Amino acid sequence: MILPKPQQFERHDGAFHLTSTATVRFDEASAPAARALRRALSPATGFALDDATDGDAAAFTLSVDPTVSGPEAYTLAVTAEGVQIAGSDPAGVFYGVQSLRQLLPAEAFAATKVERDWEIPAVTVQDRPSFGWRGTMLDVARHFMPKEFVLKVIDLLALHKLNVFHFHLTEDQGWRLASEKYPRLTEVGAFRPETLIGHGHRPESEFTFDATPHGGFYTQDDIREIVAYAQERFVTVVPEIDMPGHMLAAITAYPELGNGLKPAQVWTRWGISEQILNVEDSTLDFCRDILSEVMSLFPSPLIHCGGDETPKDEWKVSPAAQERMASLGLKDEEALQSWFTGQMAAYLAENGRRFVGWDEVLEGGGPANLPDDVVVMSWRSEEGGIEAARGGLDVVMAPCKSVYFDYYQSEDRESEPLAIGGFVSLRKVYDYRPIPGELDAEAAGHVLGSQCQLWTEYVPTPEHAEYMLFPRVCAFAEAVWRDETGGIDDYDVFLDRLRPHLARLDQIGVNYRALD
Repeated sequence: MILPKPQQFERHDGAFHLTSTATVRFDEASAPAARALRRALSPATGFALDDATDGDAAAFTLSVDPTVSGPEAYTLAVTAEGVQIAGSDPAGVFYGVQSLRQLLPAEAFAATKVERDWEIPAVTVQDRPSFGWRGTMLDVARHFMPKEFVLKVIDLLALHKLNVFHFHLTEDQGWRLASEKYPRLTEVGAFRPETLIGHGHRPESEFTFDATPHGGFYTQDDIREIVAYAQERFVTVVPEIDMPGHMLAAITAYPELGNGLKPAQVWTRWGISEQILNVEDSTLDFCRDILSEVMSLFPSPLIHCGGDETPKDEWKVSPAAQERMASLGLKDEEALQSWFTGQMAAYLAENGRRFVGWDEVLEGGGPANLPDDVVVMSWRSEEGGIEAARGGLDVVMAPCKSVYFDYYQSEDRESEPLAIGGFVSLRKVYDYRPIPGELDAEAAGHVLGSQCQLWTEYVPTPEHAEYMLFPRVCAFAEAVWRDETGGIDDYDVFLDRLRPHLARLDQIGVNYRALD
């Protein structure tokens, strides 16, 4: 029972018996997959899985084979003599190892030695993903999550053959990335004195707070460790520095970044702050400086700059913002944000990177008003993604009604922990299709893939985060891996495959939500 389901799977008679004498043979390009194999199997089996010597028959043979068709594709063959995994590239070999792990009993996922016989059923598998962007976003700005949990999430993404970790690092409620040039971003911006209890969409007179300071941030060494850890698992870490809105923590640290209309403090409530960046040259230089540091830490070819939920009230009354609009001949504040987006996109392009923004970046004139290398992440619905794709921009689909995992998992809200609202069931995630049916073939080619999101306003701990993520991540992995032309299991068949997979999550220690 491999999850996500392989494109082609065939079971044969017999099995391979794994013993302590098992060895591994691999070519240079497959070395990361060989390391992954040892990390996966050695703790539970107690076997060293040494390198095979010349002339010896190896239990596991890993190789990159250019005849395997498609990026990240692999073949897996298990016979009584051993296991062979071939990938079209190093990532494909790695994914072959992830499938191999799931052929073993669930105890193979244990962190300590298990005394038992280890048998791998004889199979042949041919497999490849349907989408190149298979992502998960974790918001660590509303509630800080420790580095160890971030590494655990990356491991879980890799197990499910997801290849993008979108790292949402900054918000009104906290700045989580250490900066050498602007140390007050974390000295001041990473901490808030207390946090609102309950929902923010009610009268302020009803607000109550927990009187507990909250904060934390990642050092640059932490970030280097996270990025290297992810690279070893073929996961690209895409950082997000949200701008020009959701910047109150930064404005608190450096008030000159704001519009000067009222005092700033790191937000202790939820919702959308009206305090946003000004558009003065010095502030644009600050943004470029931060992006420069980000690019030095994150090798991702794409850098997310947010652009969502940017109230324009301050710009409408700011003399400096109005002067900027007049000097540029811009008709309104939406066009001013579009200009801001263009400035950041141009800076990233000069440095060989691409700008990613939420679908609000379309509002200042649509795709034609944006640089053609901008990537639009469509969250409010699929409409923004459809508009962008038809306009020739690349798109990542992330519609809230299908893949927002901060939404409730049951219509019986009393049975669930507090969530932001909405309802995204396991079945809704499984049934999701990243390419809207109304797109023609040319526009559909601009859909890079899809991404699920976990915002953490109401998710204060790693355990709660796991509960919101799993098993919905398992269903999402199927949605972005499966081959639409090859027939799709109905939901009940998926559940039959998910149930044994949950036993693996038990061994890993994942606090998933039990099936209904």
